[in-house]
Amino acid sequence: MKKLFSFIGATAGGYAGWYLGERFGFFTAFVLSMIGTGIGMYYAVKYAKTHFD
Repeated sequence: MKKLFSFIGATAGGYAGWYLGERFGFFTAFVLSMIGTGIGMYYAVKYAKTHFD
């Protein structure tokens, strides 16, 4: 379950970061996407651990 939630969190976080950064340019979108991916994975795995373990 943790891997599935990690994938979903990474996708959602990456998309959110890209959306927020695209108006400032490609590089900003890329950096915010990577940060969003990490944050999304962290909280998704945290959620999976507390609710499915």
